Amino acid sequence: MAGGQRRRRAVGRVLLPALLLGLCWRAAAERLRYIIPEELSRGSLVGPLARDLGLSPADLPARKLRLASAAKKQLQYFTVSGENGNLYVNERLDREEMCGDATSCSVTFDALVQNPLNVFHVEVAIQDVNDNAPRFLPDNFQLEINELTSPGARFFLGMAEDADVGSNSLQGYELEANGYFAVEVKESPDGSKFAELVLRRTLDREREPSLRLVLTALDGGDPPRSGTAQLCINVTDANDNAPVFEQDRYHASLREDAPPGSTVLNVSASDADAGTNARIAYGFGKMPAKVFKKFVVDAESGTITLQEALDFEETRSFSLAVEARDGGGLVAHSKVEIEVLDVNDNAPEVTLTLVSSPVPEDAPTGTVIAFLNVNDLDSDENGEVSCELLGEAPLSLVKSSGGSYKVVTASALDREQAAEHRVTVVARDRGRPALSSSTVLVVPRSAEAGYLVAKVVAVDADAGRNAWLSYELVQASEPALFRVGLHSGEVRTARAVSERDAAKQRLVAVVKDHGQPALSATATLHVVLAESLQEALPELSERAAGADSPAELQFYLVLALALLSALFLLSVALAVLARLRRAGPPAVLRCLGAQRLSVAGAAFPADFCEGTLPYSYNLCVASGRAVAEAAWLPPPLPSLPAEEILGGESSGKRSPNSSAGAGEPPADPGAPQVCKPAQSLSFSLP
Repeated sequence: MAGGQRRRRAVGRVLLPALLLGLCWRAAAERLRYIIPEELSRGSLVGPLARDLGLSPADLPARKLRLASAAKKQLQYFTVSGENGNLYVNERLDREEMCGDATSCSVTFDALVQNPLNVFHVEVAIQDVNDNAPRFLPDNFQLEINELTSPGARFFLGMAEDADVGSNSLQGYELEANGYFAVEVKESPDGSKFAELVLRRTLDREREPSLRLVLTALDGGDPPRSGTAQLCINVTDANDNAPVFEQDRYHASLREDAPPGSTVLNVSASDADAGTNARIAYGFGKMPAKVFKKFVVDAESGTITLQEALDFEETRSFSLAVEARDGGGLVAHSKVEIEVLDVNDNAPEVTLTLVSSPVPEDAPTGTVIAFLNVNDLDSDENGEVSCELLGEAPLSLVKSSGGSYKVVTASALDREQAAEHRVTVVARDRGRPALSSSTVLVVPRSAEAGYLVAKVVAVDADAGRNAWLSYELVQASEPALFRVGLHSGEVRTARAVSERDAAKQRLVAVVKDHGQPALSATATLHVVLAESLQEALPELSERAAGADSPAELQFYLVLALALLSALFLLSVALAVLARLRRAGPPAVLRCLGAQRLSVAGAAFPADFCEGTLPYSYNLCVASGRAVAEAAWLPPPLPSLPAEEILGGESSGKRSPNSSAGAGEPPADPGAPQVCKPAQSLSFSLP
């Protein structure tokens, strides 16, 4: 028994180092590093990526080798060949543009292969070449030195600028030979080299009122490059006191969202001299050109002001060289160190790489669906990103190395129950306020009432009642189609989606707190109604261009309907007026108006009306009027009795009950008459 245990321990001691060695070898194999010089032309070979990954050209079609990175800019520099798997330069590499003055410069990205899925980290180091010569900005220096200045006095000349690094960077300065001055190279705490002019012999203004010298800056390249500047020295009369700054070095901090015009700080210097020799003018010394663009100093007050917006992600600190020059030409120098404070002004960037689409319904739990890379340009908490999935789908996120995530199946899939699943990937940083980015929401047209479209999330830094939040929709393309939870912020469909609903929907949600006064913020959601992702793609591509089209279309439709309604009412009114004008005043108005007797003219029997044009006359008999005021219509033909006309008789005889003949007034004008209802009489003309 004891012997068996000793043998098992011995085997374990042998296998454990082998296992650890295999794990170390695999970790090393999953990270590749190439070193290339800058300024390589497009198409230059970086390295045999596929071969270094252990892939043969025959494996490439099945393994689908490709590049991926959270920072999209990293992928524009390199490309991988689908034929041989080699890594090539895709565009010109300028190390100074890519990495600035950093001592090391590299581009990192991931190489992905499928079947099975493997992720390899690739790093390409960019070596500096001596492609930049030192240069002075400005390239002309003006110095005023008093003739009583003692030998050994030093004057700051500034530094040349060289974009290269290492041995190719600025190494020293040389001054044109002369009998008064020499140049010495000094190194600042940050490692940069600047030139100081040293007076070797006393000046005599009467003999040499001015000197013009050439200052040369040299780098360490092979062959070395150089840049020159003109140095003009004016010798002035005695001024025995130079200005003195209150501090040798100033420190200040400024938020990156500070607006142009913000005051950074004030510098102050004093001079023990009097008169013009004590008048101090402030200015900047030798600095990079981009620093001159960012800041300006007032010559009289010494106030340093921001004149261009800052970006923490671009430059995190600035070093300003400030000069105080008195009226006699003496200059004092001081440094101003400005720290840029990060503000959460960058939303996370999400790069989605689909691994397999479509997914078979018999795929086991944990199958990788997509690969996510998340990147936030901010720093510290502002750059710490967390991801989550919104939506009712059997998917989950698994955190990978760095800012990578895998989208995997969380449970078994059933195509008969759901043919497709849509979720929203939200990446949120920890800044205040937190910034997030998300994809466009796609809602299937088969969605029933209560379908969860999205969830609006807001955060209030206050406490108590001031932090109670409530949500509501203030604008929607279809107000009756969507609703938002008062306290949950869940945007759901209020009814089933129909074919009449527009494909693109725009929702504006507002969140309010319960403070006094209440503060609010809004969020805009763009929703696409589609049966499938392929149907939604055209809508997604035109979302930015046509975001307000439904509202404009609705406005023009309402305007057109109003104009058509107005034209219709106007036409009806004109038709009624025209008919009333042809028909004359209404019968009732004629009865109540002037007492006139209108008697119809002659009429023909009905037997003679065929094929003729009918004419109508209104008959109204009013009482209380004199016969002389009666209006008569002279009949063009012999008239028939009114009874025959009214009764439709065609006998051609006059009625014995007729009280008056045609064209004659009534027998008894003074007899009372009764106004009868108006009747319509018709006769025909041959």
